[in-house]
Amino acid sequence: MSDLLSYKNYNGTVEYSKEDSCLFGKVMGIKSLLSYEGNSVQELERGFQNVIDEYLTDCKERNVEPEQPYKGSFNVRISPELHRNIAVYAMEHGKSLNAAVEEAIGNMVG
Repeated sequence: MSDLLSYKNYNGTVEYSKEDSCLFGKVMGIKSLLSYEGNSVQELERGFQNVIDEYLTDCKERNVEPEQPYKGSFNVRISPELHRNIAVYAMEHGKSLNAAVEEAIGNMVG
């Protein structure tokens, strides 16, 4: 079973441990390991929100910028043929490669 929780622009997984008879998860999209657990969906959601709030408070107290998930920049590895095709598409449509890739992703999930 897998799903996502959302809170303050952070996302977290929802998983079930049959062995421990509990729900657990971790915050996705950041390098810091933030995990949480609960015996019910409500407890898991509270744990997720608490770990985010504690992380943000800790960052503020240490005067450290909290990690932001999904900053809008990422590396993608694709085949040379697909790279060539999207580059040609971009040129033919007067767009940058980034704009063409953003358009393609937007058409897929937007």
